[in-house]
Amino acid sequence: MSVGSFQLNGGWIEVIAGVMFSGKSEELMRRVRRSMIARKRVQVFKSRLDDRYGGVMQVGSHDGRAIEATPVDSSEQIRLRLDPQAQVIAIDEAQFLDAGIIAIANDLADRGRRVIVAGTDIDFRGEPFGPMPQLMCVAEIVDKLHAICVMCGSPATRNQRLIDGKPAAYDSPIVMVGGAESYEARCRNCHKVLPASGDTQERLL
Repeated sequence: MSVGSFQLNGGWIEVIAGVMFSGKSEELMRRVRRSMIARKRVQVFKSRLDDRYGGVMQVGSHDGRAIEATPVDSSEQIRLRLDPQAQVIAIDEAQFLDAGIIAIANDLADRGRRVIVAGTDIDFRGEPFGPMPQLMCVAEIVDKLHAICVMCGSPATRNQRLIDGKPAAYDSPIVMVGGAESYEARCRNCHKVLPASGDTQERLL
């Protein structure tokens, strides 16, 4: 169900999830700008880990668009920096935040705020990423976006991490911020993860 057709009294949570290059940040910015046009008081946060596309003080997209944002290292920093008058709170790159963001999002919605959260829902291994799965469970509205697989053109649902042009190993660090030089969008069939270093147990590729 689209946001426009979902009428609620009070607060709610919207989650924009998907792989890299699927347009999550663009969609978050679109909703933020529409709220501003509607004269709503908006506050935007983003993980400090993401310094691409304009640096840590902006939410940026692959196509060069950007809006100002407050960088944070934790959910507690969001709680401490909240504007008590804000009617709409947007949070980008939520997968990098701790589990406390779930309680904060719920609390804000309970107090009548519209909460918009965007993030990557699975890591490069194809497994749940940070607090995103729980946020998707408690949200009233969930939109899962897809990119296009660079290998075959199918809907891309996986983040392919590349190191020196080759698929990353399973035991590579979960968090590694990067763009097109380090990641590709791929479908389930084209997504590859190499076995962990020294792992004698056979893994599915």
